[in-house]
Amino acid sequence: MLDFKALDDLARRLSDLVPPGLDGARGDLEKNFRAALQAGLGKLDLVTREDFDVQRAVLLRTREKLELLERRVRDMESGSTTPGAAED
Repeated sequence: MLDFKALDDLARRLSDLVPPGLDGARGDLEKNFRAALQAGLGKLDLVTREDFDVQRAVLLRTREKLELLERRVRDMESGSTTPGAAED
């Protein structure tokens, strides 16, 4: 999800940069800035923080499994694993 508070803050800061002679249009410009920011960010291929964290956890678990399998293969290739031994 987009952080609308951050977008509002950015739109407000952009409108603060408007020259003093355009104070009457400041509100309209702020609304236009906000709409343009939302439209631009909406087009980006973004994921939520929750989805990112889930995928990160999956990747970490997959990496752990891969390392375990690599160790097992290395042990098997070196002949240090005895047949019938209990494995993890």
